[in-house]
Amino acid sequence: MARGILGAVAAVVLLGGLGGAAVGWIAYQHFAADLPDVDGLRNYQPPVMSRVYAGDSRLLAELATERRIFVPVSAIPEIVKRAFISAEDQNFYSHGGIDPLAIARAGVFDLLHAGQGRRPIGASTITQQVAKNMLLDNQMSLSRKVKEAILAMRIEQTLSKDRILELYLNEIYLGLGSYGVAAAAQAYFNKPMDQLTIAEAAFLAGLPKAPNNLNPFKYPDAARARRDYVLDRMAEDHVITAAQAASAKAEPIVPSEFHRPPPIPGADWFMEEVRRQLVARFGQDATTQGGLMVRTSLDPALQIAAEKSVRNGLMAYDRKMGGWRGPVTHLSLAPAGFETQWPAALNEVARPPGMLPNWKLAVVARTTESEARVDWLSPTGERRTAVLALQDLAWARPVHDGKPDPAPRRITDVVQTGDVVMIEPPSAQPAAPAPATVKGKAPPLVPAANRATLRQIPQVEGALVSLDPQTGRVLAMVGGWSFEQSQFNRATQANRQPGSSFKPMVYLTALEKGISPSQRFLDAPIVIDTPEGRWRPGNYEGNFGGPMSMRVALEESRNLVTLRIAQRVGMKAIADNAIAFHMVDSMPRVLPAALGAVETTVLREAQAYASLATGGREVTPTLIDSVQDPDGHVVMRAEGLTCADCSNAATPPTITDSRPQIADAASVFQLEMMMEGVVQRGTGVAAGKGLNRPIAGKTGTTQDFADAWFAGFTPDLVTVVWVGYDTPASLGNNETGGAVAAPIWHDYMATALAGHPVLSFPVPPGVTLAQWESGTGTVTDAFKPDQVPGASGPVGGGGGGAFSTSTGDGSSAPSPNAPGGVDNSMGGLY
Repeated sequence: MARGILGAVAAVVLLGGLGGAAVGWIAYQHFAADLPDVDGLRNYQPPVMSRVYAGDSRLLAELATERRIFVPVSAIPEIVKRAFISAEDQNFYSHGGIDPLAIARAGVFDLLHAGQGRRPIGASTITQQVAKNMLLDNQMSLSRKVKEAILAMRIEQTLSKDRILELYLNEIYLGLGSYGVAAAAQAYFNKPMDQLTIAEAAFLAGLPKAPNNLNPFKYPDAARARRDYVLDRMAEDHVITAAQAASAKAEPIVPSEFHRPPPIPGADWFMEEVRRQLVARFGQDATTQGGLMVRTSLDPALQIAAEKSVRNGLMAYDRKMGGWRGPVTHLSLAPAGFETQWPAALNEVARPPGMLPNWKLAVVARTTESEARVDWLSPTGERRTAVLALQDLAWARPVHDGKPDPAPRRITDVVQTGDVVMIEPPSAQPAAPAPATVKGKAPPLVPAANRATLRQIPQVEGALVSLDPQTGRVLAMVGGWSFEQSQFNRATQANRQPGSSFKPMVYLTALEKGISPSQRFLDAPIVIDTPEGRWRPGNYEGNFGGPMSMRVALEESRNLVTLRIAQRVGMKAIADNAIAFHMVDSMPRVLPAALGAVETTVLREAQAYASLATGGREVTPTLIDSVQDPDGHVVMRAEGLTCADCSNAATPPTITDSRPQIADAASVFQLEMMMEGVVQRGTGVAAGKGLNRPIAGKTGTTQDFADAWFAGFTPDLVTVVWVGYDTPASLGNNETGGAVAAPIWHDYMATALAGHPVLSFPVPPGVTLAQWESGTGTVTDAFKPDQVPGASGPVGGGGGGAFSTSTGDGSSAPSPNAPGGVDNSMGGLY
């Protein structure tokens, strides 16, 4: 009977075991059916932010969807690894993906505390967390836990323990927007991992439990308690001694939150252009998750100078032509409570987009006939005060119908008590005076020496590009008044007419056809038949100079001479040059285009002028010097110049310039000499004043003064400046490129060229420098072998019959030109 009973029990147990195994197998097959493949984790690289650096190696920007710095497991300090293992998975190196003892321990704890409202404790291993974070979702369910366990066992069979730990420590979210231990060490302690103390490593290891609730800046007590718990676990696991644990616990948690380096002023447009180029080349994911190391050409010192020059120029124009557009807002406060109520009311006023960082919002507290007291708050909440003086506000005239009114006669013509205005504080900022204590007597205004400057955001916009013509590297870029106000980059995205700054393309074409700088053309009224009717162009000055040389015509930017030159050489040849120099992609073969009635950008014009500065070599502007992948391999490098032997320290480097020659070097040099005259005595005098070095340049002003340009260069630096309204409108009568853009160019170049050697444009073979009398003075120009200085027309080989005139549509007709005569050929001349 005993044997029968034992047999029956054994049979039941066997059947139960077989049934359980069958059920387990079926369950396993069910949950494992659609699980993701773990083989991809062998070569998986977590998303890593890309870093962009300026030309001096300063961090320019971090591009990331997740802020992560990937560190291989071999470079992670042992104390950091052991701290996370003690905190999260004590048996990490011994289990096969799941820890049965930890599961049992958690189960017992959860049963003992059932019904107490406590959240069940987990028993997930590090491997299970890798499976959950990288292959599954965060759904809280039994099904997900089963799948997590199955994947963990598969991962253990596929990857080494070190690889699993590497994935975990680089993937885990640790708060403050940081993914991975390296980013967290920087975010919380502003130091690399190899400088972390035992206490700091323990703190980081405690964060995975609840990073947001253990933020030491918000919850220092909870953070300290969790850190001490981890230290106890580390001592229990013999990672550290009990004495080390006690010493670490005695340390306060003193986080030093990471603050990114302050942005380089004005570099936002440059950086955004770099980002666009990276996305176009590598795609969005690789740009923000590929861990790229991007080195750019930006020169921070020049960028700061460029932004300052553009802003000062726009403010100067706004004060001259824009008038006063009124306060930001007005605070309606009762006089009796004004002194106590204005701080709270001022704090409610939103800061206008485009307001500069060093400006302040201030409230007009009191006024007299000639002064206004303005009060504002310091960043720490202290009251500050200064005065606005009427004598400084002659510019603050209201504008009606585009015309400014007379200068204000009293301070209340500009501001009223309660107005909120933007000011630039004086260097001294004394505390605001207390209200009057003597009945019937007003408190005194502050000393007149403590004067603030009334400010307003200009409506006019500007742009600047500065580059090295020898390499094409863009050193500075300003896309407008304020990136905060408008992200539209007027240096690269705004297509505007260049006006007379296009004319060098016309004159270069003439020089390439053998016309001498001293060749004379007639500056006289003309009428041209066009499909739209008769066109009667004129000069800006409204007068006519009669016969004049090409040299003088370029210096004075004479439209009528430029048109005669264009007819002589043909608009097709001019268009070919403009396209080859990348001034434009395409252009109509019509005469108005010779005066700049085409569209280009500031960057494209800088590219064209850079090719002039290099003697006619094609220059491609570049913002990115190189890009490296996370393994250090160069995956992109700026093209054009190469150095095959630069790695050989024993020999001087030899630079190979593979850029094509797009224009005759002799003709380009002739043009450079003529463009020097523009700056020395022509329309661009304001640009070169006091710089005392060879500068070639050209002003540009479009119809109705809608665009103002100055483009100029030295042998080692090209800069182009544009000023105008986003919606084209007149800048005002006589607001030309020489008056508006050239001063900005000058102020920037004065800083950019400081300390640079004075360089002359290199003289190419085949030209001779000679002085001649231009009619406006003695000038020096370059002449080719068959040209006689001062002679009006080619001598010897280049007879006048070699040239042609254009009717504006690209067709041509013979145009005889006797040596020494004046070329007055012009179709439709009246």
